[in-house]
Amino acid sequence: MMPTVHQEYDARVERGEIIRDGAQEAVLPLLDDLRERANRLPAWRGFRGLFAREKEQKQGLYLWGGVGSGKSMLMDLFVATLAVPVRRVHFHAFMQEVHTGMHAARKEGVHDALKPVAEAVARDARVLAFDEMQISDITDAMIVGRLFEMLFEAGVLIVTTSNRAPDDLYKDGLNRGLFLPFIELLKKRMIVHELASARDHRQGRIAGAPVYFTPADARAHEAIDALWQRLTGGREEPLVLHVQGRDVVLKRFHNGVARAAFWGLCGQPLGAADFLALARAVRVLILEDVPQLGRSNYNEARRFVTLVDALYEARVRLVMSAAAEPEALYVEGAGSFEFARTASRLREMQGADWAQ
Repeated sequence: MMPTVHQEYDARVERGEIIRDGAQEAVLPLLDDLRERANRLPAWRGFRGLFAREKEQKQGLYLWGGVGSGKSMLMDLFVATLAVPVRRVHFHAFMQEVHTGMHAARKEGVHDALKPVAEAVARDARVLAFDEMQISDITDAMIVGRLFEMLFEAGVLIVTTSNRAPDDLYKDGLNRGLFLPFIELLKKRMIVHELASARDHRQGRIAGAPVYFTPADARAHEAIDALWQRLTGGREEPLVLHVQGRDVVLKRFHNGVARAAFWGLCGQPLGAADFLALARAVRVLILEDVPQLGRSNYNEARRFVTLVDALYEARVRLVMSAAAEPEALYVEGAGSFEFARTASRLREMQGADWAQ
């Protein structure tokens, strides 16, 4: 028999994998109630199925709170105890799949391109677990309301995490008034719970560990691999950011942690808007193999400076391997004098209390 969420939580505390937290424990009864309901769900009956007669029944949990409070960990516990088909996915990645499915439906001449996408999701999963709901794209904002209505109508239970309260979603976004009904839908159809933990558990997994490695050799790569494993459990999926009509893809992402090579970010034609979107979407960035910078790679160096500025202002934790110490990364060519500020920021960002 599969354990309850509470039992699995206690077991992990006993094994020393997590630290007991009163704010987290307050969420466990909510998750176990949803678990019991989810495990009784029948196969999908089509729209106007299971919950057609129970419009007022809550169909999920919206769990929000600060960075590192344990939201994603609790979601993983919940998913691990389910006996019905479940899909756990980062919200950005899911919305990218929705856009792809709608594009394919339109090519087939389907009048309502969202309906077959929602049907496919409901057929494959009785429970959806979304990590890090954040609406920053006008196209997503216009789609997500109808999508959730369809999933609720199909009887799908939804659990989602977010750093923002529902009322702060898509804050100051374009045509936000059109998005407000979705916020009301969330508050009506889902339990909204703030995870108000005073502890940043994710920072605890970095605390005391080196975050700047030089040279960028095999030993640095091995140390970063070990840190990546601690932060993500070895799980990863792509993160797709929609920026000014373009897609910026980070191939390795999980639970707010992204990992990329220098040339994969700074070697691409990206600008301030792209790096600002990245800084909003992640809380830890692992950047590997930063080379010696100078006149031979001036454009890439300028992008690196812009990236560091975006991460610094957003208080994102940076883990990095580089060819040299910060002060020796950029020693010749145009821009070397200005790089002193970037080197200073890289030093500051290595502090144990950075981003706390």
